[in-house]
Amino acid sequence: MLSVRPRSARLRRACLQTSSLAALALALFLCPVALSGQAVRAADSAPESELQIDITRIGLGKEVVITKGRKEWFMRVEVTPENSVVVRQEKEGERYLLDESEMHDRAMTPAEVDAAITDFVNSVKTRQKAQ
Repeated sequence: MLSVRPRSARLRRACLQTSSLAALALALFLCPVALSGQAVRAADSAPESELQIDITRIGLGKEVVITKGRKEWFMRVEVTPENSVVVRQEKEGERYLLDESEMHDRAMTPAEVDAAITDFVNSVKTRQKAQ
């Protein structure tokens, strides 16, 4: 009988640890969903005069989407070991005002990717202030 108790205590402890891990996994899974809902609400309540800037890391590169009302600016820097591709787009509603890309025959460094994204964001901000 004594040997059964430690096993059941170990079993209870293991079940508690498993359920705690499951709860943690569920919370981590739902956290981005809840945060993205807040981001959507924040974007809806933002004044139309402000730029909404979303930067996402994709592999070795980055992507930025800037929106203001019906206007959208997009830049993606994709980096592979052999080359780098930079895509820039600007559209108003469904109409593209700019759609260009360039290819570099070498991989851009992380600092170069960051500089390209920063320059693009600053150029959009500057053009919007001028208008």
